[in-house]
Amino acid sequence: MNGKSFEMYAQLGISRKVTALGEEVLKDLKERFCEIDETAEYNQAKVLLAMQKNRVDAACLTGTTGYGHDDRGRDTLEQVYADVFHTEAALVRPALTCGTHALATALSANLLPGDELLSPVGKPYDTLEEVIGIRESPCSLKELGVSYRQVDLKADGAFDYEGIKNAINDKTKLVTIQRSKGYQMRPTFSVAQIGELIAFVKSVKPGLNVMVDNCYGEFTEETEPSDVGADMTVGSLIKNPGGGLAPIGGYIAGTKKCIDRCHYRLTAPGVGQDVGASMDVNRSLYQGFFLSPTVAASALKGAIFAANLYERLGFFCVPNGREPRHDIIQSIALGSKEAMEAFCAGIQAAAPVDSYVTPVPCPIPGYGDEVIMAAGAFIQGSSIELSADGPIRPPYAVYFQGGLTWQHAKLGILFSLQKLYEKGLITL
Repeated sequence: MNGKSFEMYAQLGISRKVTALGEEVLKDLKERFCEIDETAEYNQAKVLLAMQKNRVDAACLTGTTGYGHDDRGRDTLEQVYADVFHTEAALVRPALTCGTHALATALSANLLPGDELLSPVGKPYDTLEEVIGIRESPCSLKELGVSYRQVDLKADGAFDYEGIKNAINDKTKLVTIQRSKGYQMRPTFSVAQIGELIAFVKSVKPGLNVMVDNCYGEFTEETEPSDVGADMTVGSLIKNPGGGLAPIGGYIAGTKKCIDRCHYRLTAPGVGQDVGASMDVNRSLYQGFFLSPTVAASALKGAIFAANLYERLGFFCVPNGREPRHDIIQSIALGSKEAMEAFCAGIQAAAPVDSYVTPVPCPIPGYGDEVIMAAGAFIQGSSIELSADGPIRPPYAVYFQGGLTWQHAKLGILFSLQKLYEKGLITL
């Protein structure tokens, strides 16, 4: 960093002590960052190849209204996703309002009354608890007659293969695997690990469908869960694959049989994929997907920088600063509500939008605890943009993610450190 950059950081309110510590940490990360750039280059070529193969043209960037019949841009985009994820079909729609909606659609479309859903990776993300019926809710899978069973991970984060084998029974119809950690201090699963788990459950009961919640994991590796046997790979467009440009939406990529059912669930039986106007969002969905490999790479660099910086100050981080990365989330156990508030205040202060706002914990629909969220984003709630959040409960961990550029991710982390320093919660 040159002198002008130090001066600019000072104008933003970041002290020289904080900036200097950041520069010291960065010295050891050049090799890691080069590896991330190589993965991004591979994935960029993969997306480009799919767009060229499907002859994306200017007409695809326009939208439709009403029923959306013959929406060429929508249909071509779904084929682009299917080719990138190496699946038979895909559903990519602005009508999927968020990742939870995409997951709920995939589950409810492929489970019938009397079926059982199995999670072999322990507790799902908080917002899925009401979808499943772990916490009571109208229209949950439980209310519709679908039972649920889970097998917790072992103490070291490994799969409990014996427990999983014993849990699979005649009613087991669908297995759900959450790739990322959610609000847990556990490792994120690599694509290779997910492939091993899929192969195991299908060896126990051939014909099982497997759904992978791929949120936060897209383009962090050269392969995706759909490359290793997942029948459905599901995610949100305001996370990695939207590239920061998608204003809304979700995707489900998988087998034609599963995706056809998802189309029917999203619209109506007998209607399926032929309706669903894309309105005016096609251009943003295409361009965001095109940019997503490099945007995900920027977010990965930010996560690695955060881990190495906060570990140096004695905080427990998952993953740690040296482990391989399989999603963009960095969890940091801060140990107190006050530290969580200071960290999130720093992330908010680094935002291009609503930087003057102070985030505070509050109840949020779908969550059992109060949650604090910091995100001054161009797209509301877009967690591929610089953001941090976490439930107010021990170990008082924040979950940092995003950064449309590496430079902004770096700034956000330094801002968070500055706020902790100003509050006297850390010593430099």
